[in-house]
Amino acid sequence: MGELEIVRGDATSPQGKGVKIIAHVCNDLGGWGKGFVLAVSRRWPEPEAAYRRWHRERAGNDFALGAVQFVQVERYVWVANMIGQRGTRTGSKGVPVRYEAIGTALGAVAAKARELGASVHMPKIGCGLAGGRWELVRPLIEDRLIRRGVAVTVYEKDD
Repeated sequence: MGELEIVRGDATSPQGKGVKIIAHVCNDLGGWGKGFVLAVSRRWPEPEAAYRRWHRERAGNDFALGAVQFVQVERYVWVANMIGQRGTRTGSKGVPVRYEAIGTALGAVAAKARELGASVHMPKIGCGLAGGRWELVRPLIEDRLIRRGVAVTVYEKDD
């Protein structure tokens, strides 16, 4: 069993030793410009460039809900761009978050974390602009990551 720790701080500055994967939720429209992605882009240009290219070339790749793109940004730091929200706005179909897609993506993150011997770091994924509820996201993290022996740190922003 891994551990789930919730701390105050910045998920783009992950704490601890060893390899780290920073996991976050992206939309399925190719839009990158609000929320946690801005903090990612302030630290590293590669995740945004890779995500935009992935979306642009989606006819020939796996870009879809539930897919994950891993981008190495430092020797021991990777960013996982997880497609876990449909669109960007709340409308007739509800909020953009797609819990099933987040669950699928977290499964892929768990596999990569185990391959790299990495811990996983994230904000409260899917609970910001995507409109998700933490009480629905946390069990996905526990099932897909913690039960598979992956240590997870969730960062709550300092206000």
